Amino acid sequence: MGAVPLLVVAGIARSGDKVLLTERMQGSHLEGTWEFPGGKIDLDETPEEALIREWKEELAVEIRNLRPWTFAYHRYPEKTVLILFFHVEVVGEPVPQEGQRMGWIPRSDLAKLPMPAADKALIEDLMMHERNG
Repeated sequence: MGAVPLLVVAGIARSGDKVLLTERMQGSHLEGTWEFPGGKIDLDETPEEALIREWKEELAVEIRNLRPWTFAYHRYPEKTVLILFFHVEVVGEPVPQEGQRMGWIPRSDLAKLPMPAADKALIEDLMMHERNG
């Protein structure tokens, strides 16, 4: 039997043809890869509450209009994750709070960035979703 997956949330924020990504910090799991901001869900939280908290902690910004989009299940050698992805609307300008790099990345460049395998699986779907509205 496999390990119980770590339940994680991630938010996809768009501005025109760009999406917001942050880079994983040195010393963290998958350091140096770019990802959609988010984090672990605490036992007493809903996925939406966790995502709102994580964005506030990591980027000092409010998010609203959270819309569930898709999920990804991935087994890394170190851990297994189940990520719930939401489209989100950002209120204000995100400011990294943990020293991480952040950028609004053109969706045409997403496939060129080093990203966690669990996130890469949805890049093609995200780009198709963007093209189709």
